[in-house]
Amino acid sequence: MTPTPLSLSEVEALARAAHAAQTDKAGRPYAEHLAAVAEGVRARGGDPEQIAAAWLHDAVEDHALTADWLAAAPLTARTRAIVLAVTKRPGEPPEAYARRILDTPGALLVKQADLAHNADPDRLAVLDEDTRKRLTEKYARMRALLGLSA
Repeated sequence: MTPTPLSLSEVEALARAAHAAQTDKAGRPYAEHLAAVAEGVRARGGDPEQIAAAWLHDAVEDHALTADWLAAAPLTARTRAIVLAVTKRPGEPPEAYARRILDTPGALLVKQADLAHNADPDRLAVLDEDTRKRLTEKYARMRALLGLSA
């Protein structure tokens, strides 16, 4: 018997707890980024599975939760697949990363919301010029690889 998937509020609480000790590049609580990405997915018409994946999108990559935890977690298979799709792997070329996102149903919307928040001018403004330039170029390249360029 498959366990009932966690509710969105349970996923949010889990993600907030898992990332509680982490901050973003500007020193802000990391949970602010997770909340912004989840809200971005919701605002773009994402469904509950995509919103759950948004809350967890950096959990494995940032070592807040393990891949083993994710594999056994009471989540839908689609939520797990989206989280794995948006999890960067060490040494992975950006083209392969983008292809996996494009090949995973529902993942593109989560990555789009993630990129939108990461590239927010107000968020980037607090970073030093070199970091801001590097990240702006990185995010623009990923948007292009994903077909999201304006």
